[in-house]
Amino acid sequence: MTTNIAVAGKGGTGKTSVASLVLCYILKNNLGPVLAVDADPNSNLAESLGLEVRQTVGRILNNFQGEKLRIPAGMTKEAYLEYQLNGAITESKNIDLLTMGRGEGPECYCYPNTVIRKLVDDWSKNYAFVVMDNEAGMEHLSRRTTQNIDEMLLVSDHSIKGLRALAHIKDLVKELKLVITRESIIINNVPGELDPRLKKEMERLEITPALLIPADEEIRQYDLDQKPLFQLPDTSKAVSAVNELMKRLISKTGVLK
Repeated sequence: MTTNIAVAGKGGTGKTSVASLVLCYILKNNLGPVLAVDADPNSNLAESLGLEVRQTVGRILNNFQGEKLRIPAGMTKEAYLEYQLNGAITESKNIDLLTMGRGEGPECYCYPNTVIRKLVDDWSKNYAFVVMDNEAGMEHLSRRTTQNIDEMLLVSDHSIKGLRALAHIKDLVKELKLVITRESIIINNVPGELDPRLKKEMERLEITPALLIPADEEIRQYDLDQKPLFQLPDTSKAVSAVNELMKRLISKTGVLK
């Protein structure tokens, strides 16, 4: 049985960092092979994982448009495209990465989103976990890239705008009737205690955080040094916080066993 985890939220809140630390926990605890999906057109999950991406779904689709007349004899267009898309998987020990990349045009990511959804549906049975780092905002929800999720991690930073973005996402999930078993609110990069104004806004929005991730100087330093977050020690404040959340999720649902 595959456990699907999605990470969503406003841009710049640290979604990719959270997704990376979730993946770290799964791998360090030998919970099974995992498929990481970078569904953000501005793809940078590979950097956090210390992986090198040579091919993306978007690039393959763009190139495929010019190859329609050169499909090998005896092979359908769909079969040839599926064959090529297998090259979008970046393989590593116990973790494979699927990266969306650019879409058909400067602002169009509809088709790559559709393709990613089908690929994940087809390939997920080969993995114990699928962890998807979604694009900023709510576009992935309206395109239904994110659905049939066991755990959605909604990430905000220490800001009113971030909290309101999460409230919009929660409303859209209900409106689209997406199949999401549970949602967990994460407030990232908290400088000490929560600001009283944020607490008041949480009460108004009826938001209860499952996790507060303290501001972590090590994450900032790793970014400046261009070091993958996979190398962060367990003593890191962010790593410790995410580890505790994952332990709670496992004990509550059992789906991660």
